[in-house]
This record gives sequence, structure tokens and C-alpha cells, in this order.
Amino acid sequence: MRNLLVVVLAVCAIASKAQDLDYYLPKNVSYNPAIPTPKSVIYHEIGEWHVTHDRLVNYMKAVDAASDRITLQITGYTYEGRPQLALFITSPSNQQKLEQIRQQHIQLADANTSTSLDVDKMPIVVWMGYSIHGNESSGANASLLAAYYLAAAQGKEVDKLLENTVIILDPSFNPDGLNRFATWANMHKSKTMVSDPNAREFNEVWPGGRFNHYWFDLNRDWLPAQHVESQSRLKVFHDWKPNILTDHHEQGSNATFFFQPGVPSRVNPNTPVKNQQLTAAIGNYHAKFLDSIGSLYFTKEGYDDFYYGKGSTFPDIHGAVGILFEQASSRGHAQETANGLLTFPFTIRNQFVTSLSTLEAAKNLRKEMLNYQRDFYKDVKAEAEASPIKAYVFGDEKDKGKTEVFVDMMLRQQVKIYKLKENISIDGKQFNTNSTYVIPTNQPQYKLIKIVFEKTFDYKDSLFYDVTAWTMSLAFGLPYGEVKTSSANLLGQQLTSINGASANMIGGSSSYGYLIRWNELLAPKVLYNLQANGIQAKVATQKLSINLNGKNEVFDYGTIFISANQPGKSTQDVYQLIQSAIKETSVDVYAVKSSFASGGIDLGSNSFSPVKQPKIMMFGGVGTSATDVGEIWHMLDQRMSIPVSIVDVDRFNSIDLNYNVIIMSSGNYRNLDKSAQDKLRNWISNGGTLIATEDATRYLAQNGFTKVLFKSDSAKRDTVRTMPYYLRSDEQRAKEMAGSIFEARLDLTHPICYGYTQPTVSVFKSNTMFMDKNNGYYDAPVIYTEDPLQSGYLYRGYKNVIKNSAVINIDQLGRGKVISMVDNLNFRAFWLGTSKLFMNSIYFGDIIRL
Repeated sequence: MRNLLVVVLAVCAIASKAQDLDYYLPKNVSYNPAIPTPKSVIYHEIGEWHVTHDRLVNYMKAVDAASDRITLQITGYTYEGRPQLALFITSPSNQQKLEQIRQQHIQLADANTSTSLDVDKMPIVVWMGYSIHGNESSGANASLLAAYYLAAAQGKEVDKLLENTVIILDPSFNPDGLNRFATWANMHKSKTMVSDPNAREFNEVWPGGRFNHYWFDLNRDWLPAQHVESQSRLKVFHDWKPNILTDHHEQGSNATFFFQPGVPSRVNPNTPVKNQQLTAAIGNYHAKFLDSIGSLYFTKEGYDDFYYGKGSTFPDIHGAVGILFEQASSRGHAQETANGLLTFPFTIRNQFVTSLSTLEAAKNLRKEMLNYQRDFYKDVKAEAEASPIKAYVFGDEKDKGKTEVFVDMMLRQQVKIYKLKENISIDGKQFNTNSTYVIPTNQPQYKLIKIVFEKTFDYKDSLFYDVTAWTMSLAFGLPYGEVKTSSANLLGQQLTSINGASANMIGGSSSYGYLIRWNELLAPKVLYNLQANGIQAKVATQKLSINLNGKNEVFDYGTIFISANQPGKSTQDVYQLIQSAIKETSVDVYAVKSSFASGGIDLGSNSFSPVKQPKIMMFGGVGTSATDVGEIWHMLDQRMSIPVSIVDVDRFNSIDLNYNVIIMSSGNYRNLDKSAQDKLRNWISNGGTLIATEDATRYLAQNGFTKVLFKSDSAKRDTVRTMPYYLRSDEQRAKEMAGSIFEARLDLTHPICYGYTQPTVSVFKSNTMFMDKNNGYYDAPVIYTEDPLQSGYLYRGYKNVIKNSAVINIDQLGRGKVISMVDNLNFRAFWLGTSKLFMNSIYFGDIIRL
């Protein structure tokens, strides 16, 4: 081992200088001189600088133009307008029939026809994806080498590989993050090498390059696919259904190199055993190739295969094998580590070498991989037919917009969805044909459907790399039911796309006013649009009934009233503004002709409170969680079209507070000093609404902003029992809350809960903070139930402390409010079941009376 370490350190030292292609490429291979080298296009040697995304694209276009082995496609564009690329690499003869190959390959997923396919003559499909975390950039830089090698390498072995393989090369899963990080690393590079880990080059400023434009971790978005980058990538995945997908990452600088299999006890039980056997077989090739260059590595520890939203696990429910690579990160160009000097070229070479080992495995295991995919879908068909659940019905007639987001998500995953053909009742729930959809389970995507709807409680392990539950029906807060008999008579028209929003102006124009129910997902978007155009609005704090066209319509707490008589506007102006505001939403508007209500409060009642237009500031920067800030930013900006000013914690003391809402997302806020605290406290006392989430709630409690108290672990430690020392870390990690789902009760009359129609909601929890209920009658409107666990792992010591604890507490401070949300109600952009609680805090926090 000592000699091997000496070799590794020597290799790293050699690689500390700029390296030409000979350092990376296999020996004894000739290369086509007509193919441009990376340096001739990007203007530097690979690893000399971090490649920026524009230069990466330029090279991929150049190699595409020069090679008859490559077809380049722009698959989409990021939020910042950068192109997403896919290079389809195979032999020139295969290029001529690429669509034919694709059509034949995807038939492997059709159990009804796949038996007749001759896999002996079929190419294997391998997707190589790089750097979904933008600051783990050795992968994207290695993609330059992979593209050059596959385009330029000559010889029988390469020809055989290309004749039997279609390679989909995605050089950058996260173009925006990659470019952000490359700029950072390059702008801090010195002529004289600096390898001190404390140097600025190795320590990015907030939010860093890991994330996309909205600071999301795209490697958690393969399943929900809420971001444009994921949606573009997903289309290519389903168009081709690859047999192998590689996901090239980086890890801590003091590590070595990881490749799968991961921890055996943390494989999702929905993943077939054969998948792990093939993963191990492919791993043998990685070991051989890394041994050949003297690189250290490890496997079967640290990382798992449980959450299907990750790039290396998502393929596992599609008859494929996902492979995670984790290279120790240089974070810049050369950094001192526990293993010696770690250079950027060295990290790139490991990523490139494991790209080659993947292709070697694919070539040799081709038939086995193709047969596995065919058998997988045959097994899926048999499992679906044996399942007691024949279909899922779902839909929320009072929130069509949220339902449509769910339908759109499932259609992107190639799930077959139908309109409900006839009304049905399941377990006391009524589902009608106007707003309900049906997903039969007997279809190729059965596995994905199952993991979207299933609840999990039993686990082989108590340690998790990511979340333990993600039941999407609960996340979206959608009423759903399980059909246990044949679903054939329930299937109406099949959906090929979601037609989208269809808002209605019920009753046409009015010279008196309009009512808008608050239950729709995008009701806040409509309201803000109207307010931004000078429309004043009020919210009903009591119920009312209005007779409209002979029908008695009940309008619940939270109904918005828009008078047709607005300052400086004609009634026709108001009508047209409302028509414009509800476009591309499902928010219906009801015209009223009189102030008189047939039941409840009249429209002129003081129980209608004015609604202020939100002017929102949100803390960001050092001291805050970038992903939490990003989730809120994304929701406000992308879904609601509501502007929010993100202000660094360090700048807070120097700005004018021209806002009526301030958001403190999760963070430690250690850099919010005493004078800044006093400024914030005065702003609240003068009528502001402060909304805090997760760790920020503890910060506010500790610094006297609230009276919130927290519960602690109730498990008694056995003071007699001893445990082996090696289990110390595992014992601590078993107490973590990686992410589970819990039921909470709502006070439907409370402004925080306006727009909800069911008495409970499903909350995602990924921390071990448990709030006691505040002492007032009305200041804890959302409370966990007596037995709240709905899905996921829960450490035994938390069972008693979470029950009946508060999800949301409200404190009065002067004339203002502090709203403490102990959990993340906007988790990963798809937890729409609780996002309304957050929006209500923005809009109605100031009307709460304690």
C-alpha cells in the first residue's frame, strides 16, 4: 500500500503542471488528425484552466462538424439561456440509421413485443453525464477528452466499440452552475501555484457553483423534474432508455475515488437484485482501469441507491444501471490534501478513465445488459398484473392548477393517464369526471407509479444519504384513491399532454365587483398581478354565500373581493385587468351584482380586510441556506410572478427597509449583529411581518424575537449498555431526520390556512427541531397530529416529541408578527401541498389578530 501511495503522490505531482493530451489518453492508439484537439478550440490544455461553458459548447460543435461519428443535438436551454447538449456517438454506419436503432431499442420496454427482438445485433445505449453539480467540474472537463477520444481514436477496438454502442454524451448537466464555478476558479488562479486550502480559490462565495440558476440541486430533480434543465434531459432519457447512465461527481478533497455499488443495505427494495449484480460487474472494470494508472478508490460505503430522484438511481427503475462516480475534488487547480497535492488534471484523468472503463464494460456486457432491460419490463408487467392495486384515481376539483402540475410531472415520466370516465367513490372520497384522472398500474412505468404513490415504513438500514420518503400524492396534497378492481370501465380519454389552465369569468363583467376563491394554487399570482396594476383587494375573514344565476355559491374563508369601482379605473378597465390576470391559470372569477349575501357576511362587512400588496425582502448570502433561499425565490418568481429582493445578511444594516414582509429562510445568521437585530426588531414592531423557516426559527427564539420553545429527544439512553466504537458515527447518524412525511392538523378558519379545504396536510420534515405550541389560543394554527408519521423513517426517540408539536407558531411583536415555520414548506419545488401556508403568511400575516 505504501508503494502505491508513493505512485499516487508522484502522479499528482507530475500532473500539477499543465498536461497535454498524452497525459490523459490511452497509449498505443492513433488519432485522426482531422479531428480538432480541445486546445485548438478552447485555447488552453485540458486542466490548465477550468473550461467555461461557452468554450465547452464550442468544442462540442467543432468535433461534431469534423466527425461522422457524432450527431449533436441542442436538447434545451437553461434558465440563463445556455444550451444543453447531447452528442450521439456511434459508428458512421449506425449514424445513418440512428432513428431506426432508437425505435428498436425502446421496444425493449414493451413486454408485449420485446420477445421477438434479436439483441445479438442491437447496440447497447450508454449515457455519460458530467458535473450535475457545477462546482464538481472535473467531470465536464473530462467530457472534452471523451468527445475527442471517441471522435478521433482509430483502430479495431474503437471501431468495434462504436459499432456495438450508441453513446449519449452530455458534457454538462448543469451549464449555469459550471460556468459560475469556472469563472470563480479561473479568476483566482495565480501564475505561481498556490495550493493552500485556505486560499480564496478553493473557497467559493455564497451560493457557489453547485446549483442551477435558482440554487437548486439538480441531482435531486430527476423524478419530480420541476426545472427546465431536468425536463430537457428527461425527454432524451425516455426517448432512448439507456442501458447504463454514468453520473460524474466530486467529493471532499481528502477522499480518493468512489464508484458503485454503494452500501448494500441502502438499496431501494424496488430495485431488482440483478441490477446490483450488474453494477458490481461493471465495477470490476472501473477497478481494473483505475489500478492501471495507480489511482486509489473505494466502494460499497458512504453512498446509497435509495432515492430515485438522483441521476445514479433514477435509471434503476427503468431497466438500466446507474453508476455514481465521486472524485476527490481539487476545487481549484492544485490543492494540498491529506493524500498529498491533488491537482485538477489528476481529477480529470480519473473521470476520463472511468468513462473508458464504463464503455469497456458496456462492450463486453452488451448482451447481458440488453437482456436485463427486456427481462426487467417483462417482470414489471407480471408484477403489475399481480398487484392488488389496479389503478390510482386522483384530482382536486378545488385546485385544478395543482392537479395539472402533478399530471404534467407524470406525463413527462411517460406514465399513461386518462380522464375519469364515470364518477366513483373510494373510502368515502368522491371523485367526479370533471376534475379526476386515472393512472392504471398495468403499464411499463408501473415501478415509477408505485414509488410515486407508495408509503414506506420498513427499512433495512437507519442511515440515509438523502430523503427516506417522497410520496408525491401527499407532497402535492392531492385527494387520491386506490382502485382494487378492474379499472377498464373508469378509463376515459387518454392524455397526451395537459391542456393547461382554463380560468373562467363566471357571470361576465360586473359594475359591482368580483369574488375569487383562494383555494387555487395560482390565486396569489392572480392577486399580485391585479395589485401591481393598481387594483385594491379585500379578503373575507368569514364565510359567505352568494346567489349566482339561481345557484347558491358558498365562498370560504380567504375569498378575495375585488370592487369594480377602483380609483382612476373604469369598470371595463377592471374587467379587462382581471381577464388578463387569470390567463394561464385555473383561477375562476365570479361576477357579483350586489353587496347582499344569501348567507354569511355581506360584501360591505368589516369582516372583509384590506390586503396589502407584498413588498418582500429575503435574507440571502453568508449565514443562510442557498437551497432554501432558492426554493422560495423559485416559487415566488417562477410560479407566482412575485418579485422578491434578496439581500445579503451582511448588508442588512445599511439598507432602507421599504418592505412589509421579510423572509428568513433556514440559516445560522451568526453575522446578524446586535444593531442589525435591533433594526429588524423595530421594523417588526412598526407593523412588519417576519417569516422564518427551520433553523431561523431557533435563531429568533434564542435572540428574544419569539417565545418559541423546542422539545428534545425523548429516548432514554441505556447507561449500562456499551457499543463497539466503530458504530459511534452510525449511532449519531441514525438520529438524523433525512426526510420523512408527517400529518398536521389545520385550523381552516385561520388566515394562515386560508384556501385549504381538508382538515389535514402532509408536511415534509428533514430536521430534528420540534416546536412546542405557543401558549395563546390562536397562535399555533398548524399542529402535528397524535400519530403523525405518514411515510418515511422516524428514529424512535422522536415519536413522542413530534406528536402534537407545532408546525407553525405566531408571535406578536409590537404591531407586527413573527411567523415561525419549523419545517421547509417549499421543499424542492414540488411540495405544493404546503406552499399555500407560506404564501398565506406573506399575504395575510398582517391581518392575524392574537
